[in-house]
Amino acid sequence: MADAINLFFLGKGGVGKSTSSALYSVALADKGFKVLLVSLDPAHNQGDIFAVPISSKPVAILPNLHVLEIDQDKWVKHYLSDVHQQLRHSYSYLSAFNLDHHFKVLKYSPGLEEYALLLAFKEITKKYRNYDYLLFDMPPTALALKFFNLPRLSLLWLEQLLTLRREILKKKEMITTVKWGKQEKEQDKVLNRISSMQLEHTELQQIFQDRTKTLIQLVLNDDKLSLAESKRIVTGLQQIDIDLNCLVKNKTTYNVFYITTTPGSLSSYCTGAKNMRIKPGTTNSNSASAIPAINLSNHG
Repeated sequence: MADAINLFFLGKGGVGKSTSSALYSVALADKGFKVLLVSLDPAHNQGDIFAVPISSKPVAILPNLHVLEIDQDKWVKHYLSDVHQQLRHSYSYLSAFNLDHHFKVLKYSPGLEEYALLLAFKEITKKYRNYDYLLFDMPPTALALKFFNLPRLSLLWLEQLLTLRREILKKKEMITTVKWGKQEKEQDKVLNRISSMQLEHTELQQIFQDRTKTLIQLVLNDDKLSLAESKRIVTGLQQIDIDLNCLVKNKTTYNVFYITTTPGSLSSYCTGAKNMRIKPGTTNSNSASAIPAINLSNHG
């Protein structure tokens, strides 16, 4: 069975990401697709939108639509527990030196939120791959961009760790040879773990950059602040080779919208007829970088 297609809804806080993702999920479910809407935003709103209690397990809204909200604190604890176990497994001697209690400082490490979100994403895409679409209601800009950038950043860090570990093992082998003679090489737990993490983050990076698997929907309003932040989002995504798939213009009475991936062109759009709830937008045939757009108006 093919994996589900991932749709992410990004945008400035307050532009209507939750509402847009909810409407989009209902529209897809109405067309017969099996849809799971996932709130990755710590300030969950989907329960209020659908007027039903939502938990960390899928809740049925329509025959083809389920919704869940991740428990970020739970995933932070899960991540810390995993790191703790890996450290204890690779450095079991630390307990003998009474250094085990220093592991507790990990809960104050920067970047825990995005790691927790990434763990949740990995689990959800694996566990619910039988759906046609997985829609992700994302947190505001800063955390969302850190989430998408995390695999690339982790790979850069892991590459340095890999080089350092190999150098350590090389020197360790030289000392062992001098002291004990030629010994059979043992598998290094740390090196194996680094290689495993490299593979995991490479796969995540490829998923985010693959437009057949991941579709990025940028939600914005017709105001200067929203447009300015949308430019920063586009720039941030371009820097990590992630393309936008669609723009959603919310809180407007117009239903025809055009925008390009070029940050400087984000203020160039066309407006047209009124009173449509969800309608495919138009694109400029003269621009190869045009993005399809959907308008969500206040009507209907």
